[in-house]
Amino acid sequence: MADTSKVAKNLQAFQMGVNIHDQNNECTAWGIGLAHFDMERLGFDEGETILPGIVIQTDGGTSGNFRILCDGEHDNALEESEEEVVEAVGTQYVGGGDTLPSREIREF
Repeated sequence: MADTSKVAKNLQAFQMGVNIHDQNNECTAWGIGLAHFDMERLGFDEGETILPGIVIQTDGGTSGNFRILCDGEHDNALEESEEEVVEAVGTQYVGGGDTLPSREIREF
């Protein structure tokens, strides 16, 4: 049997996640996805109703995380922010003592 305080904290987090999802999306959540390990650790069964209208499902997610499951398609058209990749290459050697071997620095 799982520690009831851990189960209670997870149920609270599930409820908060479902509420946030439903406020921010047109689709309604129907379940919580957990890694198989987490389901066993918490003592949940596949398909068990844990909150009104919310069932628990095993998915291939990472242990320690849960996912809100819904049938709706979220807005994938949002522009993803592009990050500029900058390579930083030093042109001078800064001495750090005798512990590092000396290197020849080449500028490309």
